[in-house]
Amino acid sequence: MLFTLLAFAVALGILITFHELGHYWVARRCGVKVLRFSLGFGKVLASRVDRNGTEWALSAIPLGGYVKMLDDPVAGGDPALNAQAFNSKPVAQRFAVVLAGPVANLLLAVILYALLSLAGTREPAAVLAAPPAHSPAAVAGLARGDRIERVDGAAVQSWTEVRWRLLDTLTVGGRAELEVRTPDGRSEQHALTLSAVSGGSTDRDPMELAGLSLAAPRPLVSQVTAGSPGAAAGLRAGDIVLAVGDQADPSPDAMVHVIQAHADQPLALTVRRDGAVRALTVTPQAASAADGKRIGRIGVMLGGELPMVTVRYGPLQSLQRGVRRTFDTAWLSLKMMGRMVVGQVSLSNISGPVTIADYAGQTARVGLAAYVGFLALISVSIGILNLLPIPLLDGGHLMYYVLEILRGRPVPEKWLETGQKVGLGLLGALMVLAFFNDFSRLFS
Repeated sequence: MLFTLLAFAVALGILITFHELGHYWVARRCGVKVLRFSLGFGKVLASRVDRNGTEWALSAIPLGGYVKMLDDPVAGGDPALNAQAFNSKPVAQRFAVVLAGPVANLLLAVILYALLSLAGTREPAAVLAAPPAHSPAAVAGLARGDRIERVDGAAVQSWTEVRWRLLDTLTVGGRAELEVRTPDGRSEQHALTLSAVSGGSTDRDPMELAGLSLAAPRPLVSQVTAGSPGAAAGLRAGDIVLAVGDQADPSPDAMVHVIQAHADQPLALTVRRDGAVRALTVTPQAASAADGKRIGRIGVMLGGELPMVTVRYGPLQSLQRGVRRTFDTAWLSLKMMGRMVVGQVSLSNISGPVTIADYAGQTARVGLAAYVGFLALISVSIGILNLLPIPLLDGGHLMYYVLEILRGRPVPEKWLETGQKVGLGLLGALMVLAFFNDFSRLFS
């Protein structure tokens, strides 16, 4: 729990601080007086004032930060200082200062996605398990061992890239063209027709509902007990089991079941060792299970060998991919919001702080690459959310500035007051729904 909370606090601190840095940087370029830039909220623990009169503060609650500007001119105050007030600036400059926060989050996502592509990540290869009968994947003619190489003409290297390319089609349905490489090396084209498999619920993986899942890892011998049947048969640590008995390509669980069912019976094994295929014979030793049942054992520890690929790109291509991934994520987020409004996608897809914190902890445990990917995704979400035309959010202020440009004068104070109430109500309802979904997932 503590690790999850720490991962969540670090993520929130980075993303919100970067957002506020966007506001700060453009405000300074527009000549706006910035009174304070705080890392964190609450009581100021340490601070210093720079030559521009901005207080840089470290505050007690490390959940983001904020920028405090001189909002309005002071009656009878210094004219030079009043000229630096935010509300004394032309509407175009105010628009730019407010827009800079969400744009900073989108730029951060571009940078993070580009760094991931440049550094390279180890991801599962897109090799399919046998699709369930009558599933969309089975109807399309996909088969066990097929490796997906293209989705709608776009090359993919890993399972993660396949999932991303199919996400929009999985959400609302449609047709996707897949190019696969079969186990015997042939290239085949398959048309995958999908209905809206994830529109009503987030309880199941939409890829699974479409009949698409990763091939199970092959059994990998990690340890052989001296004097055991496995050692006598010639098994060694590092051997990958290709077949056991009459079962080809078994999963680790399937191999265990076959061995347990052949106590004191010779059993053929096919393994790959140092690139060469070898045929062995092992005779499982009879033993009693906890329930008294007679089972076979060979005295080896098994792991799993999953085909992996390193996804890495050059500097220019990484930057292009960072921009593309950020744009695709933002566009998909907007489309999902629109589909929720018209009822095509369930409101249960909305997540709140509890779910986000859980994902922060999970990705941080997986590794740095997964955590950076999570930061990029949430950074896009923060940027898009803040651009929504809801009063109290940056997008609400931008909406007022657009109206000011169209009218030629600021919007009436009454409009602002009404907007504040409406915005507060919308955000409150959204937070209640998000927490409800979080706790529903938590206790279901």
